[in-house]
Amino acid sequence: MLQFGIDLGGTKTEIIVLDAGGNTLLRRRTPTPAPSYTDIVNNIIQMVKDAAAETAASDFTLGIGIPGAMSPASGLVKNANTTCLIGKDLKGDLERGTGKPVTIANDADCFALSEATDGAGAGYGNVFAVIIGTGCGGGWVVNGGLVSGPNAIAGEWGHNPLQWRSENDSQIDCYCGQQGCLETLLSGPGLRQQAEKETDIDLKAQQWQQRAEGGDAQALEVLNNYYLRLAKALAGVINLMDPHVIVLGGGVSNMPGIYDAVPQLWTDYVFSDTVVTPLRKAMHGDSSGVRGAAWLGAKDSA
Repeated sequence: MLQFGIDLGGTKTEIIVLDAGGNTLLRRRTPTPAPSYTDIVNNIIQMVKDAAAETAASDFTLGIGIPGAMSPASGLVKNANTTCLIGKDLKGDLERGTGKPVTIANDADCFALSEATDGAGAGYGNVFAVIIGTGCGGGWVVNGGLVSGPNAIAGEWGHNPLQWRSENDSQIDCYCGQQGCLETLLSGPGLRQQAEKETDIDLKAQQWQQRAEGGDAQALEVLNNYYLRLAKALAGVINLMDPHVIVLGGGVSNMPGIYDAVPQLWTDYVFSDTVVTPLRKAMHGDSSGVRGAAWLGAKDSA
């Protein structure tokens, strides 16, 4: 049976079709027609129908990753930064439109499942995976299965405050209603905002990286401050969960200095005499979330 996966993002919606061995048979992207809920649903339904026609698939599983979660209490979407999804029966609307059972999970959960299944976390029993891109979220996989919890928020790392804060760490308002969430400091926009506070210069993460590669002292300081914040945040994860591996994805994870600097910095904050936790870059890059959505649907139907 083929495995269909959808990654619903704020700017793009992606579909992938995998065979039973995880080989990609089809992969397509379209712009996400936000902020219209109806248009988003219709776009997903059409993408599924087009993919089914192109692959001649009459029987397939369907998993979807969204920038939010499904409320166990109501069955409706909650906690979505694509706010038009909140309070909507996305699962029911998509099942009626596609005629297929649909499994929905948070996009960071799908990313974690992908990397734990056949990516940078494959072979590890306890995998924590983090997306640091436009937003900041986490997912947790133990022995090949997603950890969810009664509130469907396991791994919601991005909406916790930074531990061991310094006076330079801004208390920026977060869309969730709190201040100082990790998302406001560690995401791409968060890095940009914090760096502007430190330097009065408005640059994106990639631009700071380019300056640092050229030896710019100010850029090096901006990135070192970012690495320290990330190290503190991940040290909290290690103290609480002690994962066998931490995998990073999202645009900010492409900064090469992270993988040397952060493990050196987090040793001061981890409650252990040694820290052997590996920090790895996602193997499947920006296709990891959609692959995880496909694995999600397949595992749910097994």
